[in-house]
Amino acid sequence: MSGEDIRFMRLALALGERAQGASWPNPAVGCVIVRDGRIVGRGWTGRGGRPHAETVALARAGSAARGATAYVTLEPCAHHGQTPPCSQALVAAGISRVVIAMLDPDPRVDGRGLASLRAAGLEVEVGCLETEARRAHEGFLARLRSGRPAVTLKAALSLDGKIAAATGLGRWITGEPARAWAHRLRLEHDAVLVGIGTALADDPELTCRLPGLTARSPVRVVLDRQLRLPPGSRLARTASETPVWLVTSSSADPTRAAPLRALGVRIEAVAAEGPGSLPRTLALLAERGITRLLVEGGREVATAFVRAGLVDRLVLFQAPILLGDDGVSFMGRLGVARPDAADRWITIEEHRVDCDRMLVLEAAKGARCSPAS
Repeated sequence: MSGEDIRFMRLALALGERAQGASWPNPAVGCVIVRDGRIVGRGWTGRGGRPHAETVALARAGSAARGATAYVTLEPCAHHGQTPPCSQALVAAGISRVVIAMLDPDPRVDGRGLASLRAAGLEVEVGCLETEARRAHEGFLARLRSGRPAVTLKAALSLDGKIAAATGLGRWITGEPARAWAHRLRLEHDAVLVGIGTALADDPELTCRLPGLTARSPVRVVLDRQLRLPPGSRLARTASETPVWLVTSSSADPTRAAPLRALGVRIEAVAAEGPGSLPRTLALLAERGITRLLVEGGREVATAFVRAGLVDRLVLFQAPILLGDDGVSFMGRLGVARPDAADRWITIEEHRVDCDRMLVLEAAKGARCSPAS
């Protein structure tokens, strides 16, 4: 791959990021069309998965697409769905070369797009910035391969790992810039999840409140086994504007469901007891199209996700304060008997956000810590 290929693929990946949190259940794909070193078309997946990035980029390129190179972050589709195959559209537009970041493991595609392009005589190269593309499409891949969304766990905590003071007074630990980053995280995910304890204690809205982006707020999911969410809560009252899904148990009192449904709340029942309850919940969300899930808490929910090994990424905002032993710890009991039995997390991003620090870590699946003796 040339330096020019890498440069244009980076742009395609950046364009795809614009669709994160809005394109589900489809992946957030980016596409750039280049002719004689000049960008003539670009696009990203539309809201709800349509139109596809290639379709948008080709429409913008028009006749300039003939003889051009298309950079796509995921293998172009080869099957007829709501729209014709993107591989066919690239051929029909006269594209001469296609650079693909990664192949699409969807059984409907899985190399067929690549084969159809080559069969039509196009030059095709695969693997340009594949690692970055796999990270960008992690939610799509998780849903396809594991039957669940990719899960990010977010928390704001003190230097000594506390998420609140003992009194519960003072809602915020981090500063306003870090909180703005948290709202950006909501924008990048299909759904945000909390437990009913947090919903009752904080009465949150869980929307993205960055200027002009409220309409891009994610689906709001509450784990509420007994349907305790009050109809007068902010979540219930705004369900007709931004979707609210309550995941409850089959034993919940059905009389509590009617007033919530009247407000537009969607109620989903799963077998809510036992160690399989969280995997069943994630499978349900995946069936409904969710590919990227942001878990915001509280402590009981966060601990349950970590214990179950269902967290793919941690995003921690750390404030330069100490709250002491009487503060509320980020994690509850994990059952770790010794340090070298703990799961390892790999830092992939770290930077300062005003007075606070932001850490992004990925789970090193199967790896264990090995502290020095």
